[in-house]
Amino acid sequence: MATSQENVYVTVGRRKTSVARIRMTRGTGVITVNKKPLDEFFTRASLKTDLVRPFEVTENVGNFNVNVNVKGGGSTGQAGAVRHGIARALLLLDSENRAILKTAGFLRRDPRMKERKKYGQKGARARFQFSKR
Repeated sequence: MATSQENVYVTVGRRKTSVARIRMTRGTGVITVNKKPLDEFFTRASLKTDLVRPFEVTENVGNFNVNVNVKGGGSTGQAGAVRHGIARALLLLDSENRAILKTAGFLRRDPRMKERKKYGQKGARARFQFSKR
């Protein structure tokens, strides 16, 4: 889902089981995640720098305000989902950003999921201990 109205870019980003709904508008570079500032929601510095990489790659740092609603998964998955949504919003903004974002790998959804536990086994791949006698 990606829509563009009067300078409002609405997209969805996903990673594993996390889903992030993005509303991007022109502004001063304020990023709000679940009604909290970015620094308050994501405490690890690596997640914050990874999240704003699409802006750095397309040279749009500080040009947009981003309002994010994210749920599901853990903090790393949520940060990846937000990054995916921001990259999609930047693609809506200008289609010339496609080549830059694609080579950086920001437009690809990370499809990896947890493998399900199978019956007759201890876990997804772990078996119960086997004894011949």
